[in-house]
Amino acid sequence: MSTGQPVCASSRTESEWDRLNWSRIERRVRRLQARIVKATQERRWGRVKSLQWLLTHSFSGRALAVDRVTTNHGAKTPGVDGATWQTPGTRYRAIGSLRRRGYTPQPLRRVYIPKSNGKLRPLGIPTIKDRAMQALHLLALEPVAETTGDPNSYGFRRARSTADAIQQCFVSLSHLDDSAEWVFEGDIKGCFDNISHEWMLTHIPTDREVLCKWLRAGYVDSRTWFPTEAGTPQGGIISPVLANLTLDGLERLLAERFAAKHSRGPHSQRKWRNPKVHLVRYADDFIITGSSRELLENEVRPLVEGFLAERGLRLSPEKTKITHISEGFDFLGQNLRKHRNGRLLVTPAKKNVHAFLERFRTALRSNVASAQEPLIRHLSLIVKGWANYHRHIAATRTFRKVDHETWYSLWRWAKWRHPKKTHTWIAKRYWLPVGGSYWTFAVDTGVRTKSGKPIIVRLARATDTTIRHHVKIRSDANPFDPHWDPYFEGRAALKAQSPGP
Repeated sequence: MSTGQPVCASSRTESEWDRLNWSRIERRVRRLQARIVKATQERRWGRVKSLQWLLTHSFSGRALAVDRVTTNHGAKTPGVDGATWQTPGTRYRAIGSLRRRGYTPQPLRRVYIPKSNGKLRPLGIPTIKDRAMQALHLLALEPVAETTGDPNSYGFRRARSTADAIQQCFVSLSHLDDSAEWVFEGDIKGCFDNISHEWMLTHIPTDREVLCKWLRAGYVDSRTWFPTEAGTPQGGIISPVLANLTLDGLERLLAERFAAKHSRGPHSQRKWRNPKVHLVRYADDFIITGSSRELLENEVRPLVEGFLAERGLRLSPEKTKITHISEGFDFLGQNLRKHRNGRLLVTPAKKNVHAFLERFRTALRSNVASAQEPLIRHLSLIVKGWANYHRHIAATRTFRKVDHETWYSLWRWAKWRHPKKTHTWIAKRYWLPVGGSYWTFAVDTGVRTKSGKPIIVRLARATDTTIRHHVKIRSDANPFDPHWDPYFEGRAALKAQSPGP
């Protein structure tokens, strides 16, 4: 009898998970989030706290949190306990385990990933239960963050992207006569690793007891436990929102300090003074425009440094610089530069193009013995992903150059693979006439359509991507506010109607 009970309990919990009404659960959570937005707009912080408590203790919130961490890309990545929730039964039982009383997070599992500059970026991987608890409290914190966030902050926010940030830069710098000509390129040194715990515990509008436990949990590296005295771990679900809340307020501070206004000149003449100070931020990367180098160096920079110092942060002296718009600057992998005719052009940054070509060539070198069809599918994903990222800017000329470089890399790869074959044999073996081009890296799959035509798989080209203008999201749009639902529905319909890449 005792051997049959666990089986029955397991099957019962599995069926309970499968019977959950997810549309109803999402509606309940969204209604609570809308109430949190309204209370935040009215500055009723006691009401906000009560609604957050209600959401984090609700069955719907806990179920949605479990669903999120078990269906995202890191669902199979374990923490220090090695546990994952892969079966419906374990997921349903996990809903009941998300309790505040007696909750103690485990240390993070430290891993390292390579950065573009060759250095390693540390990541902290929480256990699956800790990730679920973070996802649960994120449901209650994100509506507050979206309501109080800086209008021109675009990183790690719903319905916002790098394309929106670049478009805002274009808006701020593209006018012929009245745009700023100087740009302060800000880089925060180790933003996620150095945020003051005391500042977050004092100012972040969430459950402080639970937040304190997350911040002080420490991490395990090479089987050794290390304490965490500052920072929020990169790898936690809630960490990007915590970082955004830490940096929010800088745009409002700049707007108050450097607002355009009239000033008294000699002979009591009123002069119009416009510092042209505007902030565009994506996570911890930001730029600030200004009317002069002296303004940015002597007034804006000390203000930014003081703002960051309160939060335990500081600017990187090596990467922070002031640039004239005619020289151009790189931001989020793209280059913005105003030319002599006064036209501002946004093109893929040279470093970004170089990184893409290196990734393409590395993929070729690591697939020396691969068959052509799987190689084409793998390389096409790389090309499409890079080209789609740059499809909203003036990238046509760069796309042509990239296609030429990738073709040359493929030719060298084919020659290295068949050193004793002639050029004609290699060309016929790997290149087919497709779409009017005789030099298309493609392969006949051997499969025929119903009409008898061969199915050919060809390598995607960057020039296949359609360049189209990106419509920037409105700066004050809030995806958690029901009043903005028609706006976001319209954007979704516009995106669905736009031509594919």
